[in-house]
Amino acid sequence: MSLSIRNQIPGTVVSVTRGEVMATVGVSLDSGQEITAAVTREAVEDLGLAEGSAVRALVKSTEVALATGPVEGVSIRNQIPGTVTDIATGGAMAGVKVSVPGGGELTAAITKDAVADLGLAPGSSVVALIKSSEVALAAV
Repeated sequence: MSLSIRNQIPGTVVSVTRGEVMATVGVSLDSGQEITAAVTREAVEDLGLAEGSAVRALVKSTEVALATGPVEGVSIRNQIPGTVTDIATGGAMAGVKVSVPGGGELTAAITKDAVADLGLAPGSSVVALIKSSEVALAAV
């Protein structure tokens, strides 16, 4: 199956914490970063997710925010440092490619004004911010 989701990152499940309806799943990405996905308990069971399961973390580029440094005092669980490698700017929006340590890459779709306000350019250090509820998982 082909998907329009730009960010499809391979990883391995390192933890599953089940709740009544939802579960949090810790995933160690092949790039070395660790992220958290909040998915339904039913999805955990349907996909057979357990420690050691191979998965792909899926994140729409519109769900990736960028900051110029780590952010404290916020509920966003996933803060992934990286370096801007490319910016494609349109009339209102921009696609920003971010290289993360270990060889991974993320794409963020943010406004053109945000690119200017943050002073982003290739080589800029950034932190990609992704809410755990915006991370979908696919079993591999």
